[in-house]
Amino acid sequence: QLQASGGGLVQAGGSLRLSCAASGRTFSNVVMGWFRQAPGKEREFVAAISWSGSSAYYADSAKGRFTISRDNAKNTVYLHMNSLNPEDTAVYYCAADRSRWDVARATMIHEYDYWGQGTLVTVSS
Repeated sequence: QLQASGGGLVQAGGSLRLSCAASGRTFSNVVMGWFRQAPGKEREFVAAISWSGSSAYYADSAKGRFTISRDNAKNTVYLHMNSLNPEDTAVYYCAADRSRWDVARATMIHEYDYWGQGTLVTVSS
């Protein structure tokens, strides 16, 4: 089970940190990813991180502004978001993929086995 939190209302240029807490065996040896879905749009990949945390991959829209990290001792993955703009407004979802790390797989929604409920991020201009 995955529980996302940390969303909220922030002004453009601001920052937020999203958290995703995993329970049970969900977090063991899994790739973790963040996706988002803006109103009227399809869900899209944001960032992913390998089980060890040594590898990460970002969507172009997130590069240089977002950082994904994880604390395996706490079964938690984070998404630090800086320089937010209104285009970042969306429901953000965390997800877990039981497969080994592969960049191509990490960006694909259908490869993920578990999903959190989502947390809303609203960026005002």
